[in-house]
Amino acid sequence: MESSTLWAILWLVAAAGFGFGELAITGTIFLLPLAVGAAGAAVASFAGASLLLSLLVFVVLSGGGFVLLKPLITKLDIDLPNPKGFGANRLVGHDATVIRAIGTGDVSGQVKVGGEVWTAVTEDGTSLEAGAAVKILEVIGNRVVVEPDFYNESMRELPK
Repeated sequence: MESSTLWAILWLVAAAGFGFGELAITGTIFLLPLAVGAAGAAVASFAGASLLLSLLVFVVLSGGGFVLLKPLITKLDIDLPNPKGFGANRLVGHDATVIRAIGTGDVSGQVKVGGEVWTAVTEDGTSLEAGAAVKILEVIGNRVVVEPDFYNESMRELPK
């Protein structure tokens, strides 16, 4: 097998790896320019280019890809409602209301946050009655860990 053909196959493997990595890592567009650069280097190698030239093609295409995608990456970062939390972790820090009492120990109840109902436990094992205001501290599996939100609770008791 000729050297440039071997490098072309290696570049294709790298392009596929970067491409699958881009699909596997949510929330970023970091590996896409590298996949495009590796695919371009593979084409150059199949055309008979030397390793140095195919490496130059990889660097130029990858760098150009980063420059072209920079506005899109910036826009996507700004549009995220809560970049710190993905999936269920987006609930951390949000206020909720107990809709089924949370018992002492590890006895779970339910809270409503947004339009969603979640199984809930308290951080220290204390009990909370239905209607209590809570703040979500953590998401563990399919349940949330909450603590009483005394500020919001006191706001509910103010006369209107």
